[in-house]
Amino acid sequence: MEDEAIIALYWNRSEQAITETAAKYGGFCRGIANAILSDPEDAEEALNDTWLGAWNAIPPNRPPVLRAFLGRITRMVSLTRRRDRGRQKRGGSEMDLALDELGECIAGGRSAEEDAITDELRAAINRFLRSLPHPEQQVFLCRYWYLDPLAEICRQFSFSEGKVKSMLFRTRKKLRDFLSEEGYL
Repeated sequence: MEDEAIIALYWNRSEQAITETAAKYGGFCRGIANAILSDPEDAEEALNDTWLGAWNAIPPNRPPVLRAFLGRITRMVSLTRRRDRGRQKRGGSEMDLALDELGECIAGGRSAEEDAITDELRAAINRFLRSLPHPEQQVFLCRYWYLDPLAEICRQFSFSEGKVKSMLFRTRKKLRDFLSEEGYL
């Protein structure tokens, strides 16, 4: 079913909207939840929360790209669930590994000043991402937004692991330099 038809089901408050959304985007959203939560049961609960979040958000919102809209809800639900679980940071999960890799670019602590410039920083990072060549941008987003494992990124783009690692390293360096030039480091 096309996205516009699914969105119309939400606007008509038809429960079939949830069924169609799960059929079309369940695997995509499950992948995001699994990467963040590393627990299939928690991921399933996050998916249920995603469908509820979509139900509550449409209407009044009419997302221009349903896949991205659902991905964002899944990501936020999963991050909240992970935080609320109160787990200590454990090595091995894709989220921890990805955040460690980005740690060299963005400071981890939050001060009042950092809270005040969050929107500006987000806009700067978006400008940086738009300036990247398409494959570099997509690999970066797969790793640090969707938290895909390196093996999955290699498979998706038909790149070697060395190429992906090198590309990510260079992109993180570019991000660090860009943020420094923008005055964020």
